[in-house]
Amino acid sequence: MEIDFTKGDGLVPAIIQDADTRQVLMLGYMNREAYEKTMATGLVTFWSRSRKCLWTKGETSGNCLHLVDIKNDCDGDTLLVRVHPDGPTCHTGTDTCWGETNEANPLLFLTQLSDFIEQRHREMPEGSYTTSLFRDGLNRMAQKVGEEALELVIEATNGTDERMIYEGSDMLYHLIVLLTSKGLRIEQMAAELRERHAPGWKKH
Repeated sequence: MEIDFTKGDGLVPAIIQDADTRQVLMLGYMNREAYEKTMATGLVTFWSRSRKCLWTKGETSGNCLHLVDIKNDCDGDTLLVRVHPDGPTCHTGTDTCWGETNEANPLLFLTQLSDFIEQRHREMPEGSYTTSLFRDGLNRMAQKVGEEALELVIEATNGTDERMIYEGSDMLYHLIVLLTSKGLRIEQMAAELRERHAPGWKKH
């Protein structure tokens, strides 16, 4: 990765983003030495423009930023640094330097779950329930979706909200397994719903 440190007197902006929540946490600056230390240690290190020295985030507070990956922008002079943060990022005690709460949208977990199920499909580890579903074949996977959907309906009409959420989660899991077996993703269903929500959409 070629980073252009010449445009900003040896410094490039480093946008810090939570790798899981996608929330932007802070903006710092790196010189070449800070970048190399970040890569070597796995802890995000900046150049302090006020103190004129390197500083590793969390070295006094304990709120470190654990590096996941770094991407360079199209001009080679701005970094997107994805991290796993330990505690709040801002020195004021807030999650971000803009005072926002760094909470994951639970819907993002569906992508993580889909990735996990795809990995199961590739590796087929012994002792895994997901593996057993794939081995049982398409008809059994489709049947499980129907069974879980029926249990959801029963809980919706004669059960509790808690059990309805539980059975609905079972149905969604088995649906993702079925989609994976067909080479499809849950995001494709989300895209279909987004298309239907657009003005002028007509049923096929």
